Parts: sequence; C-alpha cells; structure tokens
Amino acid sequence: PKAVSTRVVAGMWWFFALIMLSSYTANLAAFLTMERMDASIESAEDLAKQSKIKYGAVLGGSTLSFFRSSNFSTYQRMWAAMESTRPSVFTKSNDEGRDRVLKGRGLYAFLMESTSLEYITERYCELTQIGGLLDSKGYGIAMPVNSPYRTAISGAVLKMQEEGKLHQLKTRWWKEMHGGGRCDEAATTSSGDSAAELGIDNVGGVFVVLAFGCFCAFVIGILEFLWNVRKVAVDEKVTPWEALKAELKFALNLSITTKPVHNTLSESESAKSSMRSKSESRRGSESVGRRSNNIRTGASLMNVDKIGFVFNNNNK
Repeated sequence: PKAVSTRVVAGMWWFFALIMLSSYTANLAAFLTMERMDASIESAEDLAKQSKIKYGAVLGGSTLSFFRSSNFSTYQRMWAAMESTRPSVFTKSNDEGRDRVLKGRGLYAFLMESTSLEYITERYCELTQIGGLLDSKGYGIAMPVNSPYRTAISGAVLKMQEEGKLHQLKTRWWKEMHGGGRCDEAATTSSGDSAAELGIDNVGGVFVVLAFGCFCAFVIGILEFLWNVRKVAVDEKVTPWEALKAELKFALNLSITTKPVHNTLSESESAKSSMRSKSESRRGSESVGRRSNNIRTGASLMNVDKIGFVFNNNNK
C-alpha cells in the first residue's frame, strides 16, 4: 500500500493474524500434551502392569471372589498383588473404599460392582470410573424352590423392562434422587477445561490492538483526505468547500473510475508561455531569413564561379 492509513491497517492485521496463529499453535501443543498426561490408567491391564497405584476391594465381597477365582492371567496377577500388599488394600465396605480413594490422592483405586460405582460417581464429582466392565452378571430376586410367585414376578419384571420402566427407575434413583446428577455439569465443565480452549479473556488484548490500529488508520485517512482537498483547492484556485464536495463526490461514486485533471497554469504563467512562444517564433523566422540570405549568397557565388570558369575558357 502507498497511503499511510492503508499501511497501518495492513500492519495491524498482520500483527493480529500472527498473534492468533501463535496462540492457536501454543494451545494445540498444550492440548496434545495434556491428552498424553491424562490418566495413565485406562483399564485393568494398566493397573496390573504398574506398582505405584495400589488397588483393592471389599473383603469377602463378590468382586474379591471374582478375582480370586478367575482363570485369566491378568486378574490372577491383580489378585496376587492385592493379597501381598501391606498395609492391606481390602476394606470392610464400599463407603470405606470410597473414602480411601478420596484420601489417596490418585494412589489408590477401588474395585467394586458397576451399580454401586455409578451411584457413587453421580454424587462424588472427584471420583471417576476408569475402563469398562470386567465381568457381567445380572441381579435377581431370591425365592424358595417351587414358589407360586416366581412366574408372576418374572413376567412382571420382563414387562417393566420392555416398557422401559426399569430404566426410568434407575435414572430416578441414581441420577435424580439424593443428590444424583449434580456431577453432569461438573463433568461437562471439566471436559471443556481439558481441551483448554482460548476464551475472550485470553485473546481480548489482541482485538483491542486491532481496533486501535483501525481507529488510527481511520484518523490518518481523514487527515490525508483533508490534505489532498487543500492541495486541490490551491492548485485549481477554488474554495476548500468546492474542492471537498468534488473529492467526496468522486470518492463516493463507485461508477467513476477516472478523475479529470484540470489545467493548473495561472494567467501570468499562460501569458509568459505565450510570450515565450512568440519570441521563439520570431527567432525561428529570423533564423529562416538568415538561412535564405545565406542560400542566395551562395547561389550568387556559385554563379560567379561559373562565369569565371567560362571566361577562362574564352581567354584560352
């Protein structure tokens, strides 16, 4: 750009683009680094491969029995690690295990049934479930052998499951009653924080600099326009108001692509130029006359030479 105002706008825009690109690059690098630094434990296999984080279950519970009787090598190693760890990693209840996890500061994990786990994580936002299910078993209602109510109750349970009432009851008692569901908003906020997106508070200064640069360019553009109006008024011998109207009309009319150029010579200058042209014409005529005289003289000399040349022949 040639004008100062457009240079200021271009410079501020380049500065704005540079800062935004740098911020995006830094934020992307931080996000990728944070993803790598997230919880290194994602499954039971990860627990079995390390020894820093201790893990346990309720002593005498179904979870402990599952690990103790499992034939899977990973679960066997986990059972051996839990059994040999001192102090003991087993607890007397789920509540005790929950409190131990809260106090462990990431160095203790508690294994328990998924139903109880979901109920606890809905009310304690500091806790989270890692990995999927290790085993899948169903719950049932115990009855005496050959009970006359078994068929009716089983049919009622199946009907409630088909109609979605069991899901509604779980949602009510797990996510709505007794403080349930309050961690949903916290989970959404934490997931947004983990992405570490840039807010207006982080990049607001860049927009302020851009706005200030545009304002300065606008002021400089107005000053340049007024200076040009003054120059036109002086050169064309018109009032500043007429020059301003003419320049505004030309600037606002987008259909006009060429600007007429007025003769800026004053009367004295035009008179001087006419006098110069007259003097030059006189000088030209005098020079032409001199040339014609010279030509005539030359012609006479040439004639004299010719006469003399003929005369010499006659003498001979």
